[in-house]
Amino acid sequence: MIAEQFPWLTTIVLFPLLASFLIPVLPDKDGKLIRWYALGVGMADFALMCCAFWLHYDASDASFQLVENYAWMPALGLNWAVAVDGISAPLVLLAGFVTTLAIFSAWQVDRRPRLFYFLMLVLYSAQVGVFVAKDLLLFFIMWEVELVPVYLLVCIWGGQRRRYAATKFIIYTAAASIFILVAALAMGLYGDGNISFDITALAAKDYPLGLQLLLYAGLFIAFGVKLAIFPLHTWLPDAHGEASSPVSMILAGVLLKMGGYGLIRMNMELLPDAHIYFAPVLAILGVVNIIYGALNSFAQTNMKRRLAYSSISHMGFVLLGLASFTDLGMNGAMLQMISHGLIASVLFFLAGVTYDRTHTMVMKDMGGIGQAMPIVFALFTIGAMASLALPGMSGFVGELSVFVGLTTSDVYSSTFCTVTVFLAAVGVILTPIYLLSMLRQVFYGKDAALICDINNVGLENQEDEGTACFGTDCLLPNEAVYSDARPREVFIAACFLVLIIGIGFYPKAAMQMYDAKTVAVNAHVRQSYTIISQTSPGIYANGFSTPRISEAEVNSVLATLK
Repeated sequence: MIAEQFPWLTTIVLFPLLASFLIPVLPDKDGKLIRWYALGVGMADFALMCCAFWLHYDASDASFQLVENYAWMPALGLNWAVAVDGISAPLVLLAGFVTTLAIFSAWQVDRRPRLFYFLMLVLYSAQVGVFVAKDLLLFFIMWEVELVPVYLLVCIWGGQRRRYAATKFIIYTAAASIFILVAALAMGLYGDGNISFDITALAAKDYPLGLQLLLYAGLFIAFGVKLAIFPLHTWLPDAHGEASSPVSMILAGVLLKMGGYGLIRMNMELLPDAHIYFAPVLAILGVVNIIYGALNSFAQTNMKRRLAYSSISHMGFVLLGLASFTDLGMNGAMLQMISHGLIASVLFFLAGVTYDRTHTMVMKDMGGIGQAMPIVFALFTIGAMASLALPGMSGFVGELSVFVGLTTSDVYSSTFCTVTVFLAAVGVILTPIYLLSMLRQVFYGKDAALICDINNVGLENQEDEGTACFGTDCLLPNEAVYSDARPREVFIAACFLVLIIGIGFYPKAAMQMYDAKTVAVNAHVRQSYTIISQTSPGIYANGFSTPRISEAEVNSVLATLK
């Protein structure tokens, strides 16, 4: 009983935040103690997550678990309410895993290390808080808190255009999050006058269709910006292109998943009727994301921008899965989020490893480093194979589940399913082309513009075949700064790749955490579809269907807005 009464989730959320306040007073001059301290906090919090879920989380239960509810501001109806279920539990673990390794990857940060690790721990707390918040206003607060450290981490430790990228990020995401606040207030105030923002209470309310459509549209914009859905995606390539490698790991590995999580938690669970009308839009935008992101990747000469557009492309599969109306499609969407979180994190980490050696992200200027860094090349190749959905990797299982789920959907017409799957398959074909092209240019390209000619510099043993010329330096093997992956870097990459391959061979290890919940969410949505299809037979048979909203519902919505 004592273990069950322990506030596990509150501790998991607040521990990194409280620990961050000790960083300014730690007696450290060179930053070594601070980085070990931050890593220790991250590891301890991740261990708490694993312990709590191992002891008290039941994967077969689709309801909220580890529920903690404390009155915070009763007059506003705001409570500190946290809980986990099948949707949030795997993403909490993903956030802890990726952020801890991102802290470990930031070992060479020597500029304002106290502030850097302070912000990393604050970000740790905020992103976990987003996934466990059971109160919609608390969700909004955590969502906003998360924006501040990301903005500062990009603005201070980014590239040459870091201020532009950080400003664009904060404008896009902060402006879009206003829709979350408006939707939360509308849902919380709607009804019999009892103000409540508890997600369970909000799900029990019967919203008119007109209000649902408005709320769904607003939330879709908010979460669409975070998920980088076309055309709300343009902040992402700039942010990735200028952010440091640890920040890019968190951006791609965790923050994008907040958008997918919000679509499931808010749009599908709370507004199932509206989802029936928006589902085809999600499917179409998913296809657009897949093809648009893949085609734009070809045009990128900056490696991190190419990976950023690859992330945009892969998020399209999440939209397809959420629009499928099938259990397998929903499972595939969740697995795609988890898989992409691991794959994108390791790719951006390895991009940072290459940057540490070459001091450039322009791929044509890196050509030939594969001979000097064979281990980095091998790790990068494995990560790229996972990203292009090679069988035996987690990416293959996620994308295949989405394809089969959409193909077997009994809701859409056969023509719609065929065209959608065909176009998405085009994106799958494009993925290995731009990823393999990236590997060739970075590690074995022949177009690199050498800054110096090895035959014209005064180096001993000029005829040594091992002499290398990369970027701005001509050097001998024993003088090379293009050192191969260090043990710390190999360990970080291996942590990701072991999970990627493990899930690829045994996907049930991940799916069993959320299967019961995704099935319940899909059943809830299909129940709404059954009711709506009785009044609108063949709702998708002739393309898009415009919902019929009665005058009484319109008046009800207007009264709520007033």
